[in-house]
Amino acid sequence: MAMAAVAASLRANLRCKRPWQEASGALGDLGTFVPIVVALTLVRGLDLGTSLIATGLYNVVTGAVFGVPMPVQPMKSIAAVAITEGDRSLSIPQVMAAGLCVSGIAFFLGITGLIRVVAWIVPLPVVRGIQLAQGLSFAITAVKYVLQEQDFSRGKATGDRPWLGLDGILVALAALGFIVLANGSGQGVEDSQRGDDQDQEAGDEEEHVESSSPTTFAMRIPTALIVFLVGILLAAVRNPSIFDALRLGPSIPRITRITGEDWKIGFVRGAIPQLPLTILNSVVAVCKLSKDLFPEMEDRVSPTRVSVSVGIMNWIGCWFGALPVCHGAGGLAGQYRFGASSGASVAMLGAAKLVLGLLLGSSLIRLLDAFPIGLLGILLLFSGVELAMACRDQTSRLDSFVMLTCVAVSQGSKSLAIGCVCSILLFVLLKVRDVVFWRRLSTRSDLQPLL
Repeated sequence: MAMAAVAASLRANLRCKRPWQEASGALGDLGTFVPIVVALTLVRGLDLGTSLIATGLYNVVTGAVFGVPMPVQPMKSIAAVAITEGDRSLSIPQVMAAGLCVSGIAFFLGITGLIRVVAWIVPLPVVRGIQLAQGLSFAITAVKYVLQEQDFSRGKATGDRPWLGLDGILVALAALGFIVLANGSGQGVEDSQRGDDQDQEAGDEEEHVESSSPTTFAMRIPTALIVFLVGILLAAVRNPSIFDALRLGPSIPRITRITGEDWKIGFVRGAIPQLPLTILNSVVAVCKLSKDLFPEMEDRVSPTRVSVSVGIMNWIGCWFGALPVCHGAGGLAGQYRFGASSGASVAMLGAAKLVLGLLLGSSLIRLLDAFPIGLLGILLLFSGVELAMACRDQTSRLDSFVMLTCVAVSQGSKSLAIGCVCSILLFVLLKVRDVVFWRRLSTRSDLQPLL
């Protein structure tokens, strides 16, 4: 009976109502995944084939376990230290050591239940501030991708992007216009999903007509999938020789040898900066966003389960040189924005990664490196804006003040941890002030009749 119940739960989590939209939503997080993977592969020699297979397995399992489009994203802070610091950049063993340290701490917090305490301590305005700061960071990076040529191997812009050409600004703007005309502001995604549920449950003719209207049909166009396929076509036209570099067969996984010095450097320079980002964005913020988007799945996407998931993923893959990963609110927002509504979406992405990793291995890097960066920027832009829009429920002056302070400090210090701590202290001070103020006011009211 227990096995039957588990099997039924997995089938429900992987249920796919709208295959094309789910496939489109699966690609909504490529704007962050592809640039980081390409840079680590070119600069540090990351095993791309093993990373594709490992992250593909993670995608399939997380889709089946959580039942929502839970993303699998690179650990960005660790990747940044490995890519951008020249001779001081982290080596691959140090990258893996950093990922293992972060994952071990996340697993400990999850298995002991301490992560629930962290989630309880962080007030909602602070969570919204984290989401807004991360969303704006994604959006700003996306605009840079569109307007400037990028050298991911050095982590720098190399000049202004030309208006014309197969990776020109006009191509990116055409993709932007296509997505806006088809999907609008994104409200249609929610309406489309709600319409599907109504059709299935009610079967009412009037509802069926409304859900089949031209507007709803346009909103169901798999825009991210179309943009991605166009990008593959443009990459092939720009550099036909990329197909000559493709080789059949997977990469051969190798055990990563991590020395004591690698553990020390990886922890100090990689894990410590990454840990606040993982705890706040990959666990606390992603659980809150999932609750907002999929309230019926709240019990499945809990801080404990997400934190344990981060730990288990990397303690399997990092020993074989796979990319250190976590979950993230930005990826969830991006995949939802482009049509993902269930675990089937990320399971599709995972299956595609597995096939590519097993068939082409690390030789796929040439194709990814030739993909138009401007189109990745457009996908990342919509992901960032969707994540930032989660803050629109902060309508009171106090909540907005705390949220915007979190954003300002996070952006100014370039640290979500500092922004989070400062805004929590501000929230506590404001609440203490309110308590003291109203206590004094009530005392004066009590004394007024005696005077």
